[in-house]
Amino acid sequence: MSTIKAICVYCGSATGRDPAFIQAARELGRVMAENDIRLIYGGGALGLMGAVAESVVKHGGKVTGIIPKFLIEKELGYGGADELIVTDNMHERKQLMFERADAFVALPGGIGTLEELVEQLTWAQLGRHKKPILLANILNFWEPLLETISHMVEQGFVHSASNMNFVVCDKVSDIVPKLRAAAAGIPEVLAEPPEVVERM
Repeated sequence: MSTIKAICVYCGSATGRDPAFIQAARELGRVMAENDIRLIYGGGALGLMGAVAESVVKHGGKVTGIIPKFLIEKELGYGGADELIVTDNMHERKQLMFERADAFVALPGGIGTLEELVEQLTWAQLGRHKKPILLANILNFWEPLLETISHMVEQGFVHSASNMNFVVCDKVSDIVPKLRAAAAGIPEVLAEPPEVVERM
């Protein structure tokens, strides 16, 4: 992969209890805009989701929100996005998010964020894509998951951990450089196999 033009950000529709979480979301939005990287995200206006989207727009960046019909009222579809796609269901939403992104970042979030992240890790482990995945370990938020993955590896349940191609950082300023470094060694032909686009 030669460049990263769009990043899919997974994060909570809540702000969390520590102000550092929303600060990280806002900082990531600014960094993406300054690097001319489009935000691909779940389309909501609440929590960290809304914060990162608003920050991208505030700093002159581009935002694509992808939200299923049933969540428009619950998560308040973000009207500031220059592109807001409404899908019929969650599967279609996640498929489009995958197709439009060159890399994935997981900020702190809840079960939905975890599910989206783990799905990408699973597809990567199975060799369905090689797009970089980054866990933004703000205040060690993802440490329990990292320990769980290590435990799975140690117990012999993860046989191709290297395929997951995920990186971890605790500073927002390191996110784009780390993703670019991870993407630099990936041949374009391997980043997104055609069959993946057809059906994940």
